[in-house]
Amino acid sequence: MLTGIEEVDWASLGHAYGPADDVPELLRGLASADPAERETALDGMYGAVHHQGDVYDSTLACIPFLLELVADPAVQDRGCIVELLTSIGGIELDDDEELDELDPEDEEFIPAANYAMAAAAIAAGADVFLGLVSDPDPEVRLAAPCALASLHPEPARVLTLLRERLTVERDTEVRLALVAAVGRIALRHASLRTETVDWLGWLARAAQDPGLRLAALAQRARCAPGDIPDDIVPWVTGLLEEIRTSALGPVAPGTERAATPTLIGQVRELLEEHAAGRPAPWTEELLRTLHAALDDRVDDRIALILAQLRSPDWGQRSDAIWLCGGLIRIWRGRYEEVVRLVGAQLNDPEPRLREAATSFLERLFELGAPAADALAARLAVGTGTGTGTAQGSGSGLGGSPQNGFVGRSGRDGALLALARAGDTRAVPLLARALEEREVRRELLYAMDGLGPSAAMLAPLLRRRLAEVELDERLYDRAAPLLYALAAVRGSQAVPEVLRVLRGAPSNRRDWVRESALRTLAAFGPAAQKAVPDMRRLLAADSATVATTAARALWAAEGDLGEVLTALERWLRPGASGADWCSAAQALGEIGPAAASTAAALRPGLASRDLWVRVRSAAALWRVSGDAATALPVLLAAWEENRHARVDVAECLAEMGPAASEAQLVILTELTRRRRHNAREGASGSHDIHLDEKLLTVCRAALARMERGAF
Repeated sequence: MLTGIEEVDWASLGHAYGPADDVPELLRGLASADPAERETALDGMYGAVHHQGDVYDSTLACIPFLLELVADPAVQDRGCIVELLTSIGGIELDDDEELDELDPEDEEFIPAANYAMAAAAIAAGADVFLGLVSDPDPEVRLAAPCALASLHPEPARVLTLLRERLTVERDTEVRLALVAAVGRIALRHASLRTETVDWLGWLARAAQDPGLRLAALAQRARCAPGDIPDDIVPWVTGLLEEIRTSALGPVAPGTERAATPTLIGQVRELLEEHAAGRPAPWTEELLRTLHAALDDRVDDRIALILAQLRSPDWGQRSDAIWLCGGLIRIWRGRYEEVVRLVGAQLNDPEPRLREAATSFLERLFELGAPAADALAARLAVGTGTGTGTAQGSGSGLGGSPQNGFVGRSGRDGALLALARAGDTRAVPLLARALEEREVRRELLYAMDGLGPSAAMLAPLLRRRLAEVELDERLYDRAAPLLYALAAVRGSQAVPEVLRVLRGAPSNRRDWVRESALRTLAAFGPAAQKAVPDMRRLLAADSATVATTAARALWAAEGDLGEVLTALERWLRPGASGADWCSAAQALGEIGPAAASTAAALRPGLASRDLWVRVRSAAALWRVSGDAATALPVLLAAWEENRHARVDVAECLAEMGPAASEAQLVILTELTRRRRHNAREGASGSHDIHLDEKLLTVCRAALARMERGAF
């Protein structure tokens, strides 16, 4: 075994962490009789030799040895090695944008030829995978179909083999893998697509196993998304019900493996935990494939999710929540009933379902309102039990072990969702949270949507700010409290805010000062005691500090004497984009009283920096009312950068009839189904909120424009 491994000059080859002289040990580890050693070796292969999908010269040198291991029936866990080979050789160069962005001068540069050579080397030995479809080890049979579909150079031959194998295979998950591989071949090879789509359509109707029919239907939709049947929702819903009723009964325990302190081991354990107790956990991936194929058919996707949320199977309801998380992040739609039903899961005895519901609701902000009653009811359970939840937690928020919110994350998540929804029932619960030793920082940032009722939180916030030590961690601890005090207009905390402002250490000093000054600006005239400090910081070397000091001074005194001079010094040739934007935003907030600065703002309209142009145009409108000059700049920025649209729309709404030529732009945005900031494979906690804010502002802008037309 591993013949010739010593003949390779591994030390002259490299991987992610330097010379590859440790690779022989990893390869031998893959063939070890010890499960922990095998898993550690596999983790090392992914972590160094195939780090984040990269193919190094050492990766290429490993391929013959990996193929040899796969071919040896005495080697255990060969399915994992098949998956490793599939990953190494299955990169689609035409679709990999990252390869085009690599700099040949970069020390970490990997030639694109490496990926092509890897694919060719594995394809040359891919016949080894043909025999694996009937291997006694089900994990090998599970991995083999994807390897064949991705790597074998004769797709027609593979297609025939996979379809034939399906007639004798009895393992459910392997059968699903066979169908998925058939779909993969159809996607990769246009010449085989029509016959494959027809076969998948036949299988979706002819198979006796409802899981197999669902798999075939999902793959058919994936291969022919433009030809998805109109009755897809009742069809899939019926199949899910068949799967649920046919899967009733005890769940067979999975094969136990020794725990290893590796990333591979941790991922495996998480997947096992996710699937535990579920008769058909594989339905989640099938539905994910189907949802991807449905794409912008949002109404159908919502209908599918609603059907799942009404299922007696908690696993199907959990899957629906995770699937809806991806849907609502990308697409606009009518989600009220979905949100209400997700809220209903907060009372379910299954903790994984409650966790999924809480995680989903946290990100909804105003869209979470239909679940507010469920959130409030859940948080109310046990609040009369004093401190009793987890021992030593000291929490009065969340109740007892029986109510399901034993851990802080469950209580805090539900409270965060309620607060972000703007429900004032969160206020007394936030007060209890502020009595705790530690407070989740997101709760503090969620106080700005609770209105006047949140004023009662000011004394608690003031006390916590007074207790913050003026050390190197000041910013991390004080910034959320300062934000919350600004949100609740807790002006009685001026002494505590001044203490932080004056005592900021060198570490992140400017960040601390800016946060404190923003809070003082929110206090307005009530921050008179801080005026000397504001005036002193007008001359700060940091533009963000100086401009925020100017805004705070204007809010406290209403005197432009020194404010405009302090701001205009950042509107000068050679100023950085960030500095210019800080000054322009401050002038915009001052408004018409700063009309004399219009001339200083105009050069920013021609900047190469889009954000300088946007901030300058918005400020110019706000200080001078010159819509004719500002509007073309704003509309150009709208088209150039979608992330500027919220700021632009706010300005258009202020302009009203003066921005009437932007009506078509606004109408077009309001009719789009896709969220303006949607990103495939990535998301931010505030993405949905920002898009909903854009829609709200666009509606307001359109209403003002239309009123001005009559």
